[in-house]
Amino acid sequence: MSRLRMLQGLIATVVLSAGLAVVPTMAAATTQTFIGKVSDAMCGAKHTEGLAPAACVRACVQKGAKYALVVGDKVYILDTSDQATLDTLNKLAWEQAKVTGTADGTIISVKTVTAAK
Repeated sequence: MSRLRMLQGLIATVVLSAGLAVVPTMAAATTQTFIGKVSDAMCGAKHTEGLAPAACVRACVQKGAKYALVVGDKVYILDTSDQATLDTLNKLAWEQAKVTGTADGTIISVKTVTAAK
């Protein structure tokens, strides 16, 4: 193998390693905090089931809808499988909550949920 080929391989390895070292830093930088009303992805900001909004949220989630967060006129789908987080969201149905997580478009990968003060 020529020295040029070996040098090219070494440079490619260094560049790739440096790029991989930056990825976790970039992911951590996208963690955000959102404050809004806990809803469900099926109804969003408007509940039409004929139930009180909190009861509607719980009914829709029981039917398979995901929890959502209504922030102004945007509705974010909350992605979590953590049972403690799901229990907290159930308690906070149609109440103000502070959700911390990573947003990707209209989906938030939830890290924490607490009642908004």
